[in-house]
Amino acid sequence: MKKQKFSNTAYKNKFISEKYDRVNLTLPKGKKEELQKHAEKNKESLNGFINRAINEAIERDGN
Repeated sequence: MKKQKFSNTAYKNKFISEKYDRVNLTLPKGKKEELQKHAEKNKESLNGFINRAINEAIERDGN
């Protein structure tokens, strides 16, 4: 009997596609590194930092 190989990456991609929307963000060269350093300094992921920044802007703008 052949054992079926489990793909952790495929599972994660399926989960993400079912639970999350994706946005393609384009930045000037070097900006990504700047954002990553800022996020790391604040002990968060780049994705977490971007989400926090968006949420804070929405709250600040009263929308």
